[in-house]
Formats: sequence, C-alpha cells, structure tokens
Amino acid sequence: MPDELGPDKHVPKDSPPAAPPAPPDKSAPPPAEPPLAIVDRPITYDEARMARTIAYRRAHQDPAASGVEIEPRMIILHHTGGGSADATWRYFDRPTIESARKTIADAGDLNVSSQFLVDRDGTIFRLMPETSMARHCVGLNHVAIGVENVGDLDQHPLTDAQVEADAALVRHLKARFPAITHLIGHHEYLAMEGHPYFLERDPKYRTRKADPGPAFMTKVRARVADLGLEGPLVR
Repeated sequence: MPDELGPDKHVPKDSPPAAPPAPPDKSAPPPAEPPLAIVDRPITYDEARMARTIAYRRAHQDPAASGVEIEPRMIILHHTGGGSADATWRYFDRPTIESARKTIADAGDLNVSSQFLVDRDGTIFRLMPETSMARHCVGLNHVAIGVENVGDLDQHPLTDAQVEADAALVRHLKARFPAITHLIGHHEYLAMEGHPYFLERDPKYRTRKADPGPAFMTKVRARVADLGLEGPLVR
C-alpha cells in the first residue's frame, strides 16, 4: 500500500506529540486604536484676532486677562444652523461679528467660532488649537472646547455620522485633556450658571439656544457613557 503522505512526509513513530498552542497573554495591553482622523483647516487667528479675544476676556471674564490660552474642562456640542461646512468656515474665519447680531455684537466685536467643525458625513475639521479660546458659549468660553455640527433642527437634521464622529472626538479630547469633566449641549448651558466653571461678568448678557437638541445629546452621551462625564447642573 502506497504511503499517502509521500516519501518525504513520513512521520517517525517515535516523534514527540506537537506542543499545544500557547494560551493568549491576558496581561498584554489591547491593540491600540487607530488615531482619530482630524483634518486641520485653520481659521484666521492672527494677532488682531487675539487682541479682540483678550479684550473680550477682560470684559466678560477677568479684567486682568492677558492671553488667549485656556485649560479645557468641558466640551460643548453645537449645530451651525445651516447645511454647509464651507459656509460655516468662511463665517468663522471673519475676525469681527456683524452688527446685525445685536445682542452678541453689543457684548464685543470678536466673532464667534469653535475649535472643531463636524461635517454631515462625519468629517472632523480642527479650526483652531484646543487650548486657544473661541467665542461659542456665554459664560463658558474660558474652559470649553466647542464642537459645531453642520446642520439644524429643521431642514438639515444632524446625522448618524455626526453622532459617531462627535462621540469619537469626545473620547479623543478626554484622553488628551484628562481635566475635562463635563459634556453639554449649547441648549443646556444656562443650567451651568452657579457652577464654578461659569464666569460672566455682565449679569444681563445671556442668550437662549436650542442647539444641538436633546435627541442628539442623548445619542452622543450613550456612546461615551463609560467616560463618566457630567452634564449640566440639575435644578
């Protein structure tokens, strides 16, 4: 009877049995997650804009303010109110706020902006350094990283891709800045009044906001619940 293994594949009878595979090393760290894809698309943040930022800080936060740097302690999610990332970028790139936005313009000529912008397909743009102040939320600009999402509550509802992108960005920012303790929506910011983070020297300067809405915040929070981030104060 021919040898089915072939003459060069014969296994000697006295060969030791094959060693069992080694068990997985449970002490080994899990494989690192790939870095979050962030596209740098900086808005103008030159000396003139920095001077306006310092002037805003002196008026609203600290008369002795002399710089634009912040230590992030919270993340605030927003929506833009429109359907175009390009249009939002161009708007934020302007150094001064238009006079037609009277309530905001009366509080200072520094234009609004945010550190991040998330497009409808989930693309994340970094518009300015996380540790430089952006004007995006009354009373909290000095401790908050702002994340704008392209969309609104009507014609351009925020997308599932933006939910996933925001959650991934929150994880990324919490890992980079461990001092971050809070995640809120812009519509929730007034509930932070009375918290040590809230600082606004003008008692009459408040705005009412609806963005990005409770439904969006619920979805994002569900995806980052393990981080233990706090929400707004409960009254």
